[in-house]
Amino acid sequence: MKIWIATGGTGGHVFPALAVAEEIASRGHRVIVSCDGRVRKMVADGAPKGAKRVHIWASGVGAKSKIKQIWALFKIGVSACALIVRFLFSRPQRVVAFGGYASVPAVFAAHVWGIPTFLHEQNGAIGRANSFAMRWVKTLMTSFQTVSGIPKNTSARVVYTGLPVRHDFMERAGAKMPNESRLLVTGGSLGAQILDDVVPNAIKEMKNKKIFVTHQTRPENVARLQKFYADNKIHANVLSFIRNMADAIAGADLIIGRGGAGTVIEITTIGRPAILVPLGINPDQAANAANFEKLGGGFAISQDKFTPKWLSATLTELFDNPSRLDKMAKKSLVPNHAVELISDTVLG
Repeated sequence: MKIWIATGGTGGHVFPALAVAEEIASRGHRVIVSCDGRVRKMVADGAPKGAKRVHIWASGVGAKSKIKQIWALFKIGVSACALIVRFLFSRPQRVVAFGGYASVPAVFAAHVWGIPTFLHEQNGAIGRANSFAMRWVKTLMTSFQTVSGIPKNTSARVVYTGLPVRHDFMERAGAKMPNESRLLVTGGSLGAQILDDVVPNAIKEMKNKKIFVTHQTRPENVARLQKFYADNKIHANVLSFIRNMADAIAGADLIIGRGGAGTVIEITTIGRPAILVPLGINPDQAANAANFEKLGGGFAISQDKFTPKWLSATLTELFDNPSRLDKMAKKSLVPNHAVELISDTVLG
């Protein structure tokens, strides 16, 4: 079969798409990967050997400027028309979209020609682009068992598949807890100011500071945090980039981070306790963190309640009870078979 995989926007959309593209290609099917210009190089570097690549003219519609919104919709419309014509002469048997506005043109074109369409939602709350595209979708695949915001009038079936992660995370699935009072603090690629403000002060207030902290932050904050930890005799490694996040998560007894879908699924793939502080303006992160909390593997706490006093008491209680951290780690572990499940769903 010829399978068209649509992605774009950010790495969070692209990596799962490429992982599935590789699996489908390994099963002997022809793969075409479409994306927008923002991730063209990422797709070129990661697409399976022999896969065709198609550039889509698209951008997000979330800009505040009405002119930019209209321009973004125009680009999506032009790309949709171009794909309708393309599919007339070279029609795929399946179209699989991994979210973002760059996926919408392929989904619409597939609908026009009656091609079965599959859409993957990575977050615990369906995004605007996916919500818009749902009207043309046969099957919605989800990263979490519970996803809010799915249109009530949709006829699509909903299948829980999980979210693909890189092989290095899969290799550490279920890794034994280090039990060395190791704390990992990560705010994503750009860091998170609230974590930089709260975590060091919380540890400073603890009576027992026998914690080793790995703290990922923005480059401009590294020197300040290094000095703070050193002045307060806290063992810490402060850095702006963690090259091997799988090792960092596996080597921690507890993680403090945001609620991005990738972060949450990476934590649950390896199986680690966590305190998640979702970005206040992002309902997707709040939904992801809430799904994690339901597992019993940790806490989802809003930014306004994430204070040094609360965190100091929580860290003291957890690190003084390693058996509780072990139990939380076991509850957080979720077997990740997303690549196989998504490929089976699409090809079945």
